[in-house]
Amino acid sequence: MRPYIICHMMASLDGRIDCEMTEQIDDTNHYYGALAQLACPSTLEGKTTLAMHYAQDGEFRPQKPQEDAGPQLYKAVDAEGYAVGVDTRGTLLWDDNTTELFGRPLLMILSEKCSQEYLDYLKNKHISFITIGSDGIDLGSAMQTLRTVFGVERLAVVGGGNINGSMLDQGLIDEVSMMYGYGIDGRKGMVAAFDGRPADRRPVRLTFKSVEERDGIVWLRYQVK
Repeated sequence: MRPYIICHMMASLDGRIDCEMTEQIDDTNHYYGALAQLACPSTLEGKTTLAMHYAQDGEFRPQKPQEDAGPQLYKAVDAEGYAVGVDTRGTLLWDDNTTELFGRPLLMILSEKCSQEYLDYLKNKHISFITIGSDGIDLGSAMQTLRTVFGVERLAVVGGGNINGSMLDQGLIDEVSMMYGYGIDGRKGMVAAFDGRPADRRPVRLTFKSVEERDGIVWLRYQVK
């Protein structure tokens, strides 16, 4: 059992999702109004997005010889919703009050290869965590833990492109919610809404659910087949 998972993104007409760019083509914040309408108390973001908008500058550097953490789970607090983050090796630095930063408790998903020293750091910050997967993060098992241990029933994946692509590739996305702003990016090398899938993968088929226009922004919703 895992949560019902919706990928909710704001993109330019060419499908790019760079945050600084999308803020310029959604200056009325319709994205967040739609996110609230999706009724997902918990959200999930990848490391790049977290580093860009929430984490402190720099990287965590263990002071002791590397000691792999192995599979662990720490629940700092019970909550109706969590800000879930992905940080495979455990390098992001955090403020002392991440609940105030995100508006809800932070919950990190890491691989078993992260250092024990980093997990101790998270505990000192009262940040919940799951370490799962010996060769990278086992996203499927992590989603099950979110549901069974942390009570997450609905989860909105809100960036970036590589975590979106990974979750889609592993069959973990139930619904796609895409908002297209009134602009084109066109810059070379900018990440798309879903990115990083292996080249031999077939397209993921979707079933149309709804379409809505909000002040020139088009909001499309699809079920994943």
